Amino acid sequence: MPHRTLRQVVEGQTVVSALADTTVRAAAISMASNNVGAILVVDAAGKLAGLFTERDVLNRVVARGLDPDSTPLAAVMTTKLQTASPDKPLAHALHMMFEGGFRHVPVVDDGKPVGMVSARNALGLEIHQFEQELVERDHIAEIL
Repeated sequence: MPHRTLRQVVEGQTVVSALADTTVRAAAISMASNNVGAILVVDAAGKLAGLFTERDVLNRVVARGLDPDSTPLAAVMTTKLQTASPDKPLAHALHMMFEGGFRHVPVVDDGKPVGMVSARNALGLEIHQFEQELVERDHIAEIL
């Protein structure tokens, strides 16, 4: 499992991104609709400029009493990022997360994001299968 390359992990992933002047609310809506816990902030050329996570919503916006409708991502995003290239193994990203105490590693190629690896990726297909089983179980319970 951790021997997969990051390219394999992010293959088929939709890159969820926004510009730095996007409001927190718009970013949160995008994150929710894409079912992701973080959004990649890019510049006009598509290069990675920052990262905004659901923890940032809590700690940097809500806890500080900022207005999500007028606060731009640039004011609350993380800019000092640790990134990884697509050819690195998943174990490399997991080690980065463990050592750095964070849960997301942007995967970048020539400065542009090609995907995002999260702690959740460590479980790979196993967690996806588990989630599917839960959905199926709930559906069966509704029928009965």
